[in-house]
Amino acid sequence: QVQLVESGGGLVQAGGSLRLSCVAAGSIFSINAMGWYRQAPGNQRELVAAITSGGSTNYADSVKGRFTISRDNAKNAVYLEMNNLKPEDTALYYCNAVIKTGRFSPSRQYWGQGTQVTVSS
Repeated sequence: QVQLVESGGGLVQAGGSLRLSCVAAGSIFSINAMGWYRQAPGNQRELVAAITSGGSTNYADSVKGRFTISRDNAKNAVYLEMNNLKPEDTALYYCNAVIKTGRFSPSRQYWGQGTQVTVSS
């Protein structure tokens, strides 16, 4: 069994910063891509940022230049540094990872439980 445990959400004023963390735990053979998604009320879940095991990154246009994704492969962790936060960044943020639980097991997507980020104007 694999679990993704997120932390770091909270309430911040516009222009402020937050750092989200996510650690994958359990029966893990390897982790491919890791990323962060978000979902605001009434909206679909959207990709915020993703990072491959080799360190290549991808960002939503709305967060480029403000958010930075990074990972620590030794800790099975992924982080999201969020700067210059805006009210429109308010959402439930989900950690995502593509994980193999065994050498011959297929890759599968796992999700965290979500952590709330609220940005006040």
